[in-house]
Amino acid sequence: MTTHEVFNQVPPLIGHDVADDPALLDGIFREGGGWAAEAVHELGRLAGTEQAREWGRLANEHPPVLRTHDRYGHRIDEVEFHPAWHELMRVAVGHGLHARAWTERSGAHVARAAKFYVWRVDAGHGCPISMTYAAVPALRHAPELARRYEPLLTSDTYDFGLRDPAGKRGILAGMSMTEKQGGSDVRANTTRAVPRPDGTYLLTGHKWFTSAPMCDVFLVLAQAPEGLTCFLLPRVLPDGTRNAIRLQRLKDKLGNRSNASAEVEYEEAVAWRVGDEGRGVRTIIEMVNMTRLDCVIGAAAGMREGLIQAAHHAAHRRAFGRYLIDQPLMRNVLADLAVESEAATVLMLRLAGATDRGETAFKRFGLAVSKYWVCKRWPAHAAEALECLGGNGYVEDSGMPRLFRESPLNGIWEGSGNVSALDVLRAMVKEPETIEAFFDEVGLASGSDARLDAAVAEVKDSLTDVATIELRARRVVERLALVLQGSLLVRHGHPAVADAFCASRLGGDWGRAFGTLPAGADLAAIIERARPKTA
Repeated sequence: MTTHEVFNQVPPLIGHDVADDPALLDGIFREGGGWAAEAVHELGRLAGTEQAREWGRLANEHPPVLRTHDRYGHRIDEVEFHPAWHELMRVAVGHGLHARAWTERSGAHVARAAKFYVWRVDAGHGCPISMTYAAVPALRHAPELARRYEPLLTSDTYDFGLRDPAGKRGILAGMSMTEKQGGSDVRANTTRAVPRPDGTYLLTGHKWFTSAPMCDVFLVLAQAPEGLTCFLLPRVLPDGTRNAIRLQRLKDKLGNRSNASAEVEYEEAVAWRVGDEGRGVRTIIEMVNMTRLDCVIGAAAGMREGLIQAAHHAAHRRAFGRYLIDQPLMRNVLADLAVESEAATVLMLRLAGATDRGETAFKRFGLAVSKYWVCKRWPAHAAEALECLGGNGYVEDSGMPRLFRESPLNGIWEGSGNVSALDVLRAMVKEPETIEAFFDEVGLASGSDARLDAAVAEVKDSLTDVATIELRARRVVERLALVLQGSLLVRHGHPAVADAFCASRLGGDWGRAFGTLPAGADLAAIIERARPKTA
């Protein structure tokens, strides 16, 4: 007698085009990156393969290992990665997810955002990819260094190994700012930078978080004679000797396991100044802002991944005589997850478009608002998507636990929630043109939806109570983010998605958990957009 017949289990979600995402495809054409659509689909098809998913799994199940010394006792400060990591990096660099956008035609940042979004088989390797992308505008504060290194940073060749950057076919960049006594308060840094007659500096100090320590060059903050300054620090010096960079240990992290994050000491490490002395934050903030954009893109990508996994499961799993996707309450949950996902996607593409078009004022404010809110929404979204799979979702084989562990990171990286919220208030005071640009953008949807109009009026009124605004900063920034998302969906989104968003997020016809959309929402239209084509 057979006692172990397997039935009513969901087939793996493989063999689909990850780029088959209506909100993504509409957005890249709208924002000027439509010329790259086929390249985005090419990468999307690869991301949907069993091989790519296996690379992501292996890179996380076999995390990097630090080798501080060789067998003879010599310091080597090497990090070993599983071969799957190198495959992921090779694909990402080869498809231009790193810095190639700085050298391409108009719309390149939108195209790059779309590729970064679809290549979501592993979040960890996205860290060095993101930092390399973000390093270019900061490095341009030192034209001679930019002339030397930018062609290597934008190269499509992944050339791993500890060698002089100038002799490689392509290089990667990291950044090293935080210290154990300061965290986000980088002005509290104690790393010292002593100038030398040849124009270089010697850096001595300790960095608390240096992600991807096997990058070729790093942008580092240190205290020079005139104050906090930005420096370029190579792992290998031009004469081929190793710089005095000591890897102390790798962090044991909640998620992002495939990526190495190290504590690092500098013992008179040689560095070159980037920008003026005492202007380190002003110089490196351009890198920070670009990685913040990637935090938003990564969170939007994570929501989409959780959504399609939940929708795929619900389309194949039966309970109580019906498929889950046909049951009213599950349909509400899936539609609510889809609304959140589309709102994040349309927003990240708008920010990428602002990067391409040089909309500095809008991007400054919109990015700070979005970094706070979209990254805050991802953990709740990931938990609900996991729950759609029930106990199967709690098991590592499903991939959902890894997605869930990854979800808090983007809210922490480049400024946690309070830092992001206070940054919005700072921009309002010091750069008033940024909030004007923000409301100009939101105003383009004026008159299209009464709930949106009322929410915009409400949030403007909330800004007038200056005495309590810091205490209310999170609430204020949340509403700013919601009116921005609502305005974009009303103008550009599917009518069913826009209506559900405005009714729930702006109109208040919503509960305190996903799956509480109002009865009038067009769930069928929303869910149809969410389902992967193989479901």
